[in-house]
Amino acid sequence: MIHKDRHASRSAVALARIEEETGDRVWLDVIHKMDEVYQELLGHETELEQKNAALEESQQFIVSVLASISDVLIVCDRAGGIEDVNASLVALTGKDARALKGSSVFELFADDASRRRAQQHFTGEAAEPLHDCEMNLRGADDTAIPVSLNCTPRYNAAGRLLGSVITGRPVGELRRAYTSLREAHDDLKRTQQQLLHSEKIASLGRLVAGVAHELNNPISFVLGNVVALKRYTERLQRYCGAVHGEVDPAERERLRAELRIDRILEDLPSLIEGTVEGAERTRDIVDALKRFSSVDPDERNPCDLVPVIERAVHWVSKSAPESFRVTIDLPEELVILGSGGQMQQVFMNLVQNAVDAMTTTPREDVALEIVGRSSADAITIEFRDHGPGIAAADLHRLFDPFFTTKPVGKGTGLGLAISYGIVERHGGRLSAANRPEGGAVFTVHLPPARIHSVQSTMTTAGEKR
Repeated sequence: MIHKDRHASRSAVALARIEEETGDRVWLDVIHKMDEVYQELLGHETELEQKNAALEESQQFIVSVLASISDVLIVCDRAGGIEDVNASLVALTGKDARALKGSSVFELFADDASRRRAQQHFTGEAAEPLHDCEMNLRGADDTAIPVSLNCTPRYNAAGRLLGSVITGRPVGELRRAYTSLREAHDDLKRTQQQLLHSEKIASLGRLVAGVAHELNNPISFVLGNVVALKRYTERLQRYCGAVHGEVDPAERERLRAELRIDRILEDLPSLIEGTVEGAERTRDIVDALKRFSSVDPDERNPCDLVPVIERAVHWVSKSAPESFRVTIDLPEELVILGSGGQMQQVFMNLVQNAVDAMTTTPREDVALEIVGRSSADAITIEFRDHGPGIAAADLHRLFDPFFTTKPVGKGTGLGLAISYGIVERHGGRLSAANRPEGGAVFTVHLPPARIHSVQSTMTTAGEKR
């Protein structure tokens, strides 16, 4: 019995020790878990604070953006209740933002027509985008203010319609801005036309001497022929008077020989033909001057540049120094679609610039070479002078308006700028460079006119009809 009691006592002690050790481990696990939960709570708290800070920053950003928008802005729910507005709407309506929030957006409209139209777009499941729709809002002084409104539906993350975002700008401001823009555009067009016309007149002024010489020859020829015709008329009147009077045949023959009637009859056809030719030549010169000096529209007709270049060289050469020589190497025709008068102005400017550049050099070979080439894709015309060339610093400014290297009073600085614009409007390009052997070269690139293909297309279309 004593042995059994001792064994039971030792078993109880061992069991108590096990229970004690197990309890300690459980408490350690509990404490460890509590630490983990606490650390996790701290992490969530830090993350929450960061998200709150980001949310506040986003809210401040949205508020600052709304405050800076000059257009009126309204955020409303599906029923048309106003949830938020910006300062522009407050200024337009004269109502406080707190008074506007919660009210109906339809109370802002000044008439029933605008209100009914707004109800079709700003509320309900059928809300749809609206762009630049003019409606009348009631202003602070109770007057109707026309506003161009835009409406965009807004949805939540699940795609459910929440309401609308409405933006708008008073139409009066838009109309004033459009009117100001149109007036500025009209002023710019008028100024451009005036500059173009002024440059043409300046070009005509430089060519007065040459044109006067051109007109002097045919006019002098016509004047001489008219004087001769007047003298012949007096003789013919005298002879006709004798023929119809009581004059015997012998006296009439003597008078015919004295007045040289046969010689007059032989000279009359050539005198008349010469007079007509001189008059036609004068008319052609005047017509060419009228076409050049007139402000013609942008024509798009087939135009052969070969006679245009030859005419430009002919006119400029009349006022150039006697040492100025021009060599022309052009194909039989260089046909483009465009205005011959405008292209003549371009070529005259380029030839005149070559004259001005080369007359400042002491070289004796004051020559200009004009070389033209044509292919299926492009027409290229080069104006190569023997002048001093173009300074490297001036090459990129050469086509700028009012830029000139000539002395004051000798150039307007518009010739090359206007020429550049004319070539560009014809679908081409005007460029400048220095020649390796000296002098400058201006190159005109233009698209050729495909006249034959156009005619073929028209013929085919006519046959189909």
